[in-house]
Amino acid sequence: MGRLNVSLCGIELDNPVIPASGTFGYGYEFSELYDINVLGTFSFKGTTREPRFGNPTPRIAECTAGMINAVGLQNPGVEKVISEEIPKMKKVFHKKVMANVSGFSVDDYAYTCEKLDKIPEIGWFEVNVSCPNVHGGGMSFGTSPDAAAEVTRAVKAVTDKPVIMKLSPNVTDIVSIASACEAAGADGISLINTLLGMRIDLKTRRPVIANTMGGFSGPAIFPVALRMVYQVAHAVKIPVVGMGGVSTAEDVLEMMMAGAAAVEVGAANLADPFACRKIIEDLPFAMDKYGIKELSELRV
Repeated sequence: MGRLNVSLCGIELDNPVIPASGTFGYGYEFSELYDINVLGTFSFKGTTREPRFGNPTPRIAECTAGMINAVGLQNPGVEKVISEEIPKMKKVFHKKVMANVSGFSVDDYAYTCEKLDKIPEIGWFEVNVSCPNVHGGGMSFGTSPDAAAEVTRAVKAVTDKPVIMKLSPNVTDIVSIASACEAAGADGISLINTLLGMRIDLKTRRPVIANTMGGFSGPAIFPVALRMVYQVAHAVKIPVVGMGGVSTAEDVLEMMMAGAAAVEVGAANLADPFACRKIIEDLPFAMDKYGIKELSELRV
């Protein structure tokens, strides 16, 4: 193993840097800018059972040290992802990829994962339980340990590939939800998803986002993300993928010192399409600066 190599749920990565879902599409747009095979892997755009147009516009609001988005899981649906997006992705990315899956019922999650399970290029499932449970009054699956565990069990029943549950930070006890997912058979935990935020236009006196509120991401949320990664990594025995405001090689090292096995980069990709490549290039220098010979020595 090289000094940047890490293992995620039994699959070896050349480095721990993973573009986060929703910020990297299916990779092929970024492949026009650089060879995306330098990445550890990437989590492709959140996929649902049926096509989704997403939320009304405007969907984006700028913030100090971050941004708010309310895209609303816009995607072509699992059938077109399989028939159109993945074939294009395969031409430019030659490693295992992470499939990010969302749903509005337990059946949605199971159906979509079962469809994608047949795709050999998919190495992991990243299951986003920040979606509203339409059969549970609209409350997010990820706010309830029981609901998160139910989704975990449903997905584990349809695939033998590693299942990583992506958790929402908009809860009072992140550890209880992560522990419930682990008990239900999850192979890993990824966190955090975006915080809930909003902006108001002083001229119109109305919310900037058409959806009123949206997901707050960017460097401003890094300390919150780091705290939650630390709490969960020290409470569960399965790997943790850390994310939330990561934009530098030093951020990656800090996340791994908190207990992350790998690190996702989200909003930074929207500000700079070369962000992940730069982080990977900078990692050896940051490691030298802090006397780190191999990333494996940072694991908890």
